[in-house]
Amino acid sequence: LTVSARDGGGLPSASSAAVTVNILRTVLVPAIFERSRYSFSVPEDAPEDSVIGTVKAREPPNSLEVVSYRICSGDLHGKFSIDPQFGIIRTKKQLDHEAQSAVVLTVQSQLGNSSVYSSTQVNISVTDINDNPPVFRTKSDKVTISHTQPPGTAVYIARAEDKDSGLNGAIKYSIASKQSDAFSIDPSLGVVNLTRSVFVEKQQEYTLHIAAEDCGSPPLTSLLAINLTDRRLDSLAVKIVIVDVNDNSPSFMSSPLSYVVEDVEVGFLVHHVIAKDPDEGRNGQVTYHILSGNENKVFVLDKITGLLTTAQFLDREVQECYSLTVVALDDGSPALSATQVLTIIVLDVNDETPVFLKQIYETEVHENQNPGEFVIRVEAVDRDAGLNSLLQYEILPGAGYEKFKMNSHSGELVTAASLDREAQEVISIKGSPSRSSTAQLCLTVLDENDHSPLFAKTQYQISVTEDLKEGSAILDLSASDEDAGLNGEVMYSLIDDTYGAFAIDSVTGSIITTKALDRETKSQYTFRAVASDCSTHFPRSTTVMTVLIQDVNDNAPKFEQSYYKASVWEGQSHKTDIIQVFATDLDSGLNGETEYSILSGNENATFLIDSVRGILATNTGLDYESTSSYRETAASHQLVLLASDHGTPSLNSTATVLITVLDVNDNPPVFSSPEYHVHVKESIPIGSHITEVSAKDCDAGTNAEIIYAIISGNDRGHFCLDVRTGSVNLTKMLDYEDTMKFTLVIQAT
Repeated sequence: LTVSARDGGGLPSASSAAVTVNILRTVLVPAIFERSRYSFSVPEDAPEDSVIGTVKAREPPNSLEVVSYRICSGDLHGKFSIDPQFGIIRTKKQLDHEAQSAVVLTVQSQLGNSSVYSSTQVNISVTDINDNPPVFRTKSDKVTISHTQPPGTAVYIARAEDKDSGLNGAIKYSIASKQSDAFSIDPSLGVVNLTRSVFVEKQQEYTLHIAAEDCGSPPLTSLLAINLTDRRLDSLAVKIVIVDVNDNSPSFMSSPLSYVVEDVEVGFLVHHVIAKDPDEGRNGQVTYHILSGNENKVFVLDKITGLLTTAQFLDREVQECYSLTVVALDDGSPALSATQVLTIIVLDVNDETPVFLKQIYETEVHENQNPGEFVIRVEAVDRDAGLNSLLQYEILPGAGYEKFKMNSHSGELVTAASLDREAQEVISIKGSPSRSSTAQLCLTVLDENDHSPLFAKTQYQISVTEDLKEGSAILDLSASDEDAGLNGEVMYSLIDDTYGAFAIDSVTGSIITTKALDRETKSQYTFRAVASDCSTHFPRSTTVMTVLIQDVNDNAPKFEQSYYKASVWEGQSHKTDIIQVFATDLDSGLNGETEYSILSGNENATFLIDSVRGILATNTGLDYESTSSYRETAASHQLVLLASDHGTPSLNSTATVLITVLDVNDNPPVFSSPEYHVHVKESIPIGSHITEVSAKDCDAGTNAEIIYAIISGNDRGHFCLDVRTGSVNLTKMLDYEDTMKFTLVIQAT
């Protein structure tokens, strides 16, 4: 037989084998199992000799033999047995799901003592029981956190392991004994989170007892031995230490104001500076320092106690108030600080006379106002107290004092007449409190906008060259205004159309170009400049600006044509005009004056040109025959003309002139030979070619076309002549005996 084995894959693979079957005398048929595969399950805590399951093989029909069973493979550790007679499979040793969760046994059946067997596969699943508790890797742990951590922060992760599987190995975490409600734990992940803020000053450490409990039921043997409420669990003690962070700055508790009498002795206690810091340890230790306000070393501050004492004698008349910037600094890292401005007021002792607050008072008042206008209030003080500090004011006689009145009690000054700034702008007045000191009042009369800005000229005319760069200043305008302040500040602007070529600086009055100028496009600009003051009424004046654009040699002369053609007869007299050329230059003056010359092609000085008018003429007699190479080609001269201006530097351009020399019939034809000798036989037939004469003419065209004629020697008509070619042919028979020689005279015309 050929047996094929094929698997059940997507692309099946197969192999085959040849099987030879020998037919024995006695046919043995094995006992066949009822199933090719058996599956059983058994808990891992099953006691020894527990029944797992039964396999069954059926005997062949009419068989008298008894079936027996045995385990032939799969029981490596000898944990199972089978009843050979009934096929009952039992446990032989204690099972362990964690060591081996599944066993595959091969069971054979044998019929009597025959050598014929059959087999089946027995799958035994060892089911898990909750016989392993969760176990932490350590029994205690410690973690340090900052007290600044916000609620919700994960501070610790508890991890336990359980060798069981399924619910028996699923771990649930909890906090067994809570010292605080500041922490919570995720029952599945074991993550310990903050539930609220913690403060190191209230409690520096917490101990949490974390329990890990599996979700299975205790094994049956445990249920019999212990209380049903007992679960398989483990515990872990976690100490959480709260570390202080320097997150609090010192804050001042003491008053920012203190008083001291000016006649106290050196070393007198003036003030006690106190600042608190809620942090712990060095983070809360505060020292004190004077940051500023004690440049003269009047006070000393003890950095530890905060006691402020005098280091010098005080004088209220020299300085009656001190502002010390005091800093309180903690010892944290980094250090935090707070500052306080401590005001120390020095109290007076009655030892001074009254004085004005200012030696000179300065103020302003508008001109042209009605009498009674408030001007200023002067003030004098007596550093003493009581009746000695009551003052009276009066104006001392002086220039302009009659224009003012003063209230003797309040010190208020008002006008007694109308003022004019242009007549007198500054008025100085003296006054004093009774029998004490004097003060000077400097009064400035304020301006009104009653004058307009004025230009120095009503019109300006300037000249600039057209090659000025953009942004070049061409003129600085200036206008004056007799008013003061904003009324006299002049602003400049331009009106009328400047064609976008000019602008003015509104403050300085400088006129600048805003684009490149081109005299050839526009040679003059006329516009107006405006001067306005900065008041709200905007009085203004104008001046006329005329800008003349001076020429720069920026344009080269340009011929009307780049190529000229002309002709002239040969043999013309000296200085015969041939052609006149023109070149134009957009510039003006010398920059636009054009001069003509011959640049090349006139090596033999055959031609000359009028440098001003551009008239090209002959300088020598022209001969067509000496210029032309061939009779068929006209003689010509090609000249390059140059047009230059008189600018500095000079600019130029060129043009080409082709001059054709025309032929004149001044040459006669010339024969190639003065005589032609021809020998012929008298017997040649009529029409025979005798000879051919040839002449050349140096002229051209029709002047060189030649016509031939026999003018003598052919009286009897023996010969004929082709007028064009000069060919001589025979027209009558020759007779040597009659005439031996003919002399023909041929003319070329």
